[in-house]
Amino acid sequence: MHAVFQELYEKYHQDVYQFLFYMVKNKEQAEDLVQEVYIKVLRSYDRFEGKSSEKTWLFSIAKHVAIDSFRKQKGWKNKLLETFDWNKQQVKDVAPLPEEVAVKNEQVQLLYRCLDKCKMDHRIVLILRYIQALSIQETAQVLGWSESKVKTTQHRAIKALKAHMEELEEKGGNSNAS
Repeated sequence: MHAVFQELYEKYHQDVYQFLFYMVKNKEQAEDLVQEVYIKVLRSYDRFEGKSSEKTWLFSIAKHVAIDSFRKQKGWKNKLLETFDWNKQQVKDVAPLPEEVAVKNEQVQLLYRCLDKCKMDHRIVLILRYIQALSIQETAQVLGWSESKVKTTQHRAIKALKAHMEELEEKGGNSNAS
């Protein structure tokens, strides 16, 4: 089991951390949640049936851990609505995330600010599909949804994200105070 766990950790740790970071917007909390995910993996690996890939199974566990964390927090709905300031808080990890490098681009900063304004279902689909690059099928497995629901939610999420971006651009929100 140790070798299997080590392999899972090495293959997917960065992806799981990144996913949880985008969900909770806090480095320390994301690190704590990653630990919780791997504790659940250790406890439940013998029940993993292989009906999905290990990656989608891990993301499914991570999704539940994140949602449980939000539920435990006082005012979790307000936490979801907070705007994350990419200029003040940076992710520090062994290797820089591709998104960390790209976030310097004004349009990408705008995108991330607007992602925070999206409903939870929209945000999670956008993160899984475009940041974690999961397929429609993998996203459906992680969320326990039909592929049709993922496609519909993705379409609505993109539309909502675009509307948030246009609204912010009209207000002059795409310029940075450097």
